[in-house]
Amino acid sequence: MRFDARHSALSRDAWLGEFRATLALGWPLVLTNLAQIALTTTDVIVLGRVGASALAAGTLGVNLYFAILIFGIGIVTATSPMMAEAFGRKLHMVRDVRRTFRQGIWAAVLIAVPSWLLLWHTEAILILFDQEPQLAADAQMFVRALQWGMRSFFAALERPLSAMMVTAVAILFNIVANWALVFGHLGLPPLGLLGSGIATTVSNTFLFLGLVLVASFGHKFRRYRLFGNWWRADWPRLVTLWRVGLPIGAALGFEITVFNAAVFLMGQFGTASIAAHAIAIQIASVSFMVPMGLAQAATVRVGGAGGARDLDGITRAGWTSFVSAIAFMSGASVSMMTAPRWLISAFVDINDAANADVIGLAVSFLTCAAVFQIADGAQVVGAGMLRGLQDTRVPMIYAGLGYWGFGMSLSLLFAFKLGFRGTGIWIGLASGLAVVAILMMSRWVRRERIGLVSLKRRHREVLVTE
Repeated sequence: MRFDARHSALSRDAWLGEFRATLALGWPLVLTNLAQIALTTTDVIVLGRVGASALAAGTLGVNLYFAILIFGIGIVTATSPMMAEAFGRKLHMVRDVRRTFRQGIWAAVLIAVPSWLLLWHTEAILILFDQEPQLAADAQMFVRALQWGMRSFFAALERPLSAMMVTAVAILFNIVANWALVFGHLGLPPLGLLGSGIATTVSNTFLFLGLVLVASFGHKFRRYRLFGNWWRADWPRLVTLWRVGLPIGAALGFEITVFNAAVFLMGQFGTASIAAHAIAIQIASVSFMVPMGLAQAATVRVGGAGGARDLDGITRAGWTSFVSAIAFMSGASVSMMTAPRWLISAFVDINDAANADVIGLAVSFLTCAAVFQIADGAQVVGAGMLRGLQDTRVPMIYAGLGYWGFGMSLSLLFAFKLGFRGTGIWIGLASGLAVVAILMMSRWVRRERIGLVSLKRRHREVLVTE
């Protein structure tokens, strides 16, 4: 009995310790993600004040921009579990972290160049998707150069505060720049949609340079000498990065493109539908940043425990992030259900009769978003847990099947065949998220069992050797 009580106390302390460690790592990541999404949220809020047409054009441009950006970020995200594993393993940690970071820079450059070339033709791409020519032309003004962040490094070393502080300054800069360039303040001409795009580009450039300075001169990062001899190739490590990262990029690409396709489908139902979708998806995106930050924390914590070959630590790290995410998303769901008009009022004037159609559609879309909040949190944290184990190929297949095979099929069915229009598209999106969440968590549970068998086998081998 005394042994059982002591074991129970130790187990409880381990779980509480994991919760504290996850929270300490997760909250700066959450705030960094919120600050990052605030860059585009600021744009949406400002463009909503300009008018529904500007908001719709900006939404089309941002969605195309993010489709390519998220794919690239997914590939570079492979640096996070790779560095976290080296951090947990300890042996040659500094060298492995530095080399992985450098190959992440190589991968970012390889992705960025063709991405810029593709985004240069935004108008032609949008017209290809049967969008209104004027909206496509306006969207092209809004799309600017891509920006690749380096938050994976800060997260992998469990020091994301630097990225959070730099991003916070960038968002304040973006607010002022949007106010000045869109409406014509501080002696600048009013540029409207073009001004918002310029403001975000300058803010992203500021963010990039700030992170470079922190990574180069921050006292906690100097020992890694991240940019020293960055041109030196490490071909096996670069291949590993792409092997791990390409499925991550594809999985994120499946998710972001299904939501992008939803925007293009909304275009079939008019400008009001696009504007309402932009408001609802932006609100959902803000709440999504919390489980996304917890997913990043799960990747680092699971990866570190995996590097240390600590199966119990892997289990605690995964489930702690999962439970925390579900608790938050439950609260977010209640907020969207009970106060949709209050949330929408941040983007458009709800007392203006000209916005009545947009507001009515946004309320119905937010109802659907409220339903899928828990599933959205479960799928992103589940994917983050699996990435910590560098398990990326099967989750990629799950994402493709869930988002496009199931979710998009239902969106088309409900929107066009059954006549639910924009609401039908959101029903399909919610269903796809639920399917992916179930598949991801089923995979995690199976991997836990596989890992337990493997650990017991290794333990027996050690006993035999001794």
